[in-house]
Amino acid sequence: MRRKLFGVILAVCIGWFQAEAGTDPVITTKPDVVNHQNQTSATLTCNLTNTSFIIKGHYWTHNGKTIDKSESTSDKAFIEHTIKKIDYHSAGLYTCVFRTEPEVNATIEVKVLPYVGAYKHSENANEKDKAVLICVSHGYPLPTDWSWYKLGKDESEKIPIVNGTSDKYEIKTTPNKTTLYVKDLDINEDMGMYQCQGTNEIGSASDQIQLRVRSQLAALWPFLGIVAEVIILITIIFIYEKRRKPDEINDVLKTACQTEVDLLKRVVLGV
Repeated sequence: MRRKLFGVILAVCIGWFQAEAGTDPVITTKPDVVNHQNQTSATLTCNLTNTSFIIKGHYWTHNGKTIDKSESTSDKAFIEHTIKKIDYHSAGLYTCVFRTEPEVNATIEVKVLPYVGAYKHSENANEKDKAVLICVSHGYPLPTDWSWYKLGKDESEKIPIVNGTSDKYEIKTTPNKTTLYVKDLDINEDMGMYQCQGTNEIGSASDQIQLRVRSQLAALWPFLGIVAEVIILITIIFIYEKRRKPDEINDVLKTACQTEVDLLKRVVLGV
C-alpha cells in the first residue's frame, strides 16, 4: 500500500515538474552573433515562445543601458532592433527584455575589430629623460593582446619591443589601454616612429606615434642667443653713439639694457 502511495505521489511530482518545464519561456534570437567582417548593418530579433506568461511590454539595452525609444507596452512576442552602422560605437552586448513576471531576456553579441588610437600622435622629450607613449582602444571585444614596434626610417621595418627584455623599455597594459615607457632617451637611437597594435578575436588594428628627442643643450641655445644679441647691441650703440653727449649715451644704454634684461627674464624665468 505504501509503495503504491509513494508511486502515485512520485508520478504527480514528475508530471508537475514536466508541466512547469513546458511553460518556461524560451527566447529565440537571430542572429546569435554579429560579426563586423561579414556585414555593415544588422537587424536583431527576439522571439518569445513556449510561455504562458503575460507580456506587458518590452525594451532593448546596449551594454546595460536602455536604448532610447526602444521601450514599448506592446504585448508582442516578436521584437526587433536595427543597427544602421556597425562600428566600435555600436558594438557590444544587445539585450532584449520582455516585461513578464518575472522579466525574461536574451543577449546578442555585436563584434568588431578593435579601435586603436594614440592618445597623442606626437610626443616630445629631452635627452636622458623618459618618454611616455599611450594608445587606447574602444569597441567590443576589447583587445586581448597588445604589441609595440619601433619603425625604421621608411616605416616598412618593424622592430618588436618586448616588455622586460632590457631596462630601456617598460610596457603596462589593460584591455582598453597600453603604455610604453622609453627610458634614458638617446637622441640618435630613440627618436622616430613607434606603432601600437591591439588584437582581439576578430583581428588587429594599430596607430602610430612620432617621438622627438631634444638635445640636453636645447634649452641653452635661446639664452646664449640673447646674450650674444645684448653684446652686439651694446657694441653698435657705442659705435654709433660715441660722438654724442655722455648723458645721451647713458640714457640709450640704460633703455637697451633694460629691454634685454626683460627679455632674459621671460626666457629664463618664464615671466
